[in-house]
Amino acid sequence: MYEAQQTAPLSVQIMHRILREMQSGAYRHMTRLPSEVEIAESLGVSRTAVRDSLSILEREGFVTRKHGLGTIVNRHVLSVTTRIDLEKEFLEMIRDAGFTPSVPYLDIRECAADADLARVMELDEGDEVIRIDRLVCADGVPTIYCEDYLAKKLIVNKSYRKEDLQCPVFDFLKKFCGTDVYMDLTEMHAVNADKTLARWLQIPEGTAVLHLNEKGYSLSGKVVLYSREFYRENILNHTILRIKI
Repeated sequence: MYEAQQTAPLSVQIMHRILREMQSGAYRHMTRLPSEVEIAESLGVSRTAVRDSLSILEREGFVTRKHGLGTIVNRHVLSVTTRIDLEKEFLEMIRDAGFTPSVPYLDIRECAADADLARVMELDEGDEVIRIDRLVCADGVPTIYCEDYLAKKLIVNKSYRKEDLQCPVFDFLKKFCGTDVYMDLTEMHAVNADKTLARWLQIPEGTAVLHLNEKGYSLSGKVVLYSREFYRENILNHTILRIKI
């Protein structure tokens, strides 16, 4: 994941290195990348690791690989600052859009799953859930209000402290639950801000906001994270990449 690059597999670390080189480094003016062998030699890694990294970059749309043409750099995709189809931690998302991020509000609490939450998270009603609410600002302007929910029974390392839940939730899942969010299924809606949301985002009640209702799944297909995200309009320009199959 983007928010845990230091502990990511080698292929993901190399992917981020190549991505940086395409954005602002040695490959920034190239329309095609060097061969796998040349990249491997320049980075001091195996060709297999480079091939795996290029596969990730192709899957995310940053490059296109065609037999006989090599690896084509998709500059039009690289220029997009905020992509809603890529999993990025909020602070990184805001930095990439050119703003300074901050989190002026963070609340962590335990609660029992009601019938609706239990259904969404595939739990039994009454199961203990950790809820993390946060407000994220861009240059001091309230931009994202998010509620994260994770089942307490997922936690296998009981030595965690409340402070550990202040870090990106993906890091907590990896360190204390021994799992990752392998994929998300997200429903997108335009909703009108109620009185509470309007107060958090400092907008008039009834203003339209983008709502993402997101379930994060582990590799085995188990729901490990449920998020309700609300985005204020006219700050982050969200783009979705759709690749023809």
